[in-house]
Amino acid sequence: MVISEREGSRVRLRVWGTACVLALLATAAPAATARAADAGGGEPAPLERLFDNRAVSDDARPAEADFDGRGGSLSADDLTAAGWTPGRALTVQGARLTWPRRAAGEPDNVRAAGQSVRVRGRGDALAFLVAATGGTEATGTGTVRYANGARTAYRLTAPDWRTGPLATKAVALPHINTPGGQLAEKARLYVVTVPVGRGREVASVTLPRNGDLHVFALSVRPESRGWTGGWAASTSGYTAVGPWTDRTLRLVVHTSAGGPRVRIRLDNTFASTPVRVGSATVALRAEGAAARSTPVALSFGGVAGTRIPAGAQAFSDPLGFEVPPDTDLLVSFHLPDTVTAAPVHRLAQQTSYVSGPGDHAGETSAAAYTSTVTTWPLLTGVDVGGGPGSVVLLGDSITDGEKVTVDADRRWPDVLAGRLRDQDEVPRYGVLNQGISANRVVTDRYPGDGVSADTGGVSALHRLDRDVLAQTSARTVVVFQGVNDVRWGTTAGEVVAGLREIVARGHERGLRVLVATIAPCEGEARCTAAADAERVAVNAWIRGDEDVDGVLDFDAVLRDPDHPARLLPSYDSGDHLHPNEAGLAALAGSVDLTLL
Repeated sequence: MVISEREGSRVRLRVWGTACVLALLATAAPAATARAADAGGGEPAPLERLFDNRAVSDDARPAEADFDGRGGSLSADDLTAAGWTPGRALTVQGARLTWPRRAAGEPDNVRAAGQSVRVRGRGDALAFLVAATGGTEATGTGTVRYANGARTAYRLTAPDWRTGPLATKAVALPHINTPGGQLAEKARLYVVTVPVGRGREVASVTLPRNGDLHVFALSVRPESRGWTGGWAASTSGYTAVGPWTDRTLRLVVHTSAGGPRVRIRLDNTFASTPVRVGSATVALRAEGAAARSTPVALSFGGVAGTRIPAGAQAFSDPLGFEVPPDTDLLVSFHLPDTVTAAPVHRLAQQTSYVSGPGDHAGETSAAAYTSTVTTWPLLTGVDVGGGPGSVVLLGDSITDGEKVTVDADRRWPDVLAGRLRDQDEVPRYGVLNQGISANRVVTDRYPGDGVSADTGGVSALHRLDRDVLAQTSARTVVVFQGVNDVRWGTTAGEVVAGLREIVARGHERGLRVLVATIAPCEGEARCTAAADAERVAVNAWIRGDEDVDGVLDFDAVLRDPDHPARLLPSYDSGDHLHPNEAGLAALAGSVDLTLL
């Protein structure tokens, strides 16, 4: 992750070394046995039995909690407004969790002091809901114990609850309670993940020893076995919408892989308030907003709708529904309440639809869908049953599909998905397009909190956990970014440091990491000779770094051999920065599929 310093959002790199996935776990239990249960060993105890700190206070009684040792605390009213109520189950980045079932003023978190916590499960990561209170990040080393007696060490870093980056927080609350009055200052809570041995059953976890590191919840995030990502899109910002009241969204998405079952993922990323979904359906598309046959209802925990807390997500229940590969799906969901802002993927390059008043999710006809949108609000994933897993493409506007024909599915990830479907040499992976137009490796465009017209996303480093490491059955990631960094003055050294961190964090989670060289862009206003020199330096590192699992030399594919700082004219869309559809097809065609 990174911290912004230069140009308001330029960052200087610092490895947190872990990914963000919300992991909340609690049941009401006496706190009397907390410190006795394990202050440095002993038998593992449930986390809630170890709670020894009060972080949440009622606004009318702020002195009943002292989170930071200086009288500061979280507002119970703010947590309720965000949907984080005591005992509330949430899912964030694939981890199913529960906010501590404690009333304001009761112990609700642990100050890390080597306690042994009983945690069970198999998965790919431990997820901690944490925050630091010392004014800076808090770091420490702990131990994972497995049922077979093996142990592994992990390193956990928690950003500070008042000064940590908003771009990576799980939720931000608008106030801090103090005995002297409420402060209009954002309080942050973070989810940090650390890898565990895949396939091994976790039995317990020993926390680090750092009194400034507070743990609210802990769980094992299960692997997404039995699923392949069929389609995905990154949340690029949190923008004003509609407003929509009692409207149904019918979003069009195009599958890369298919399967006999389906589930969708809705994300309330960057939000400060919950969003309610009244019902949802899936259907194969005929044309426009019309379905081929009656849409099939989806459920969430066995019921028709769901309420997604701020910063959380909702997976629908598995549905027996045959999803063909290379097919348009209609994902429809009813929003019964007024929605004035929502997390969106801006550059959909796909026309979707909004209905008039009412729940029209189950209708085959397009008649109720009287207006259109060119973004994908809330919907971030469609998974299909079975399959070999997914390849994640982490990129900027070239990956996102800038300059492609709208509604034609001609992005280079679309062409790559077609190549995978039409061969038998390697597994037919799902292809997940996690490109965001204007995105950068080491700089946040969107600040990570609040309603904003900027939809360039948080940096690749800040979104890596959500958009790559937590993606369904991710096997390989292709990183194709950096041109926006050098165009806006980031040095090659800073970009390389960011790419190194991405490679390291991907390897830490068992992913294969491929890195693509940065394409030329001379002739575009910001692609100066100085910027090109930085680009060339980054590419030299990519081509020579031994830690990268494979290099995709997109620079060599797209450049004019007679003028290497420019795009080949036949591949230039006209703005000298973005390839046209022929250039995008050339990128996809150049990929050695065996590298995947």
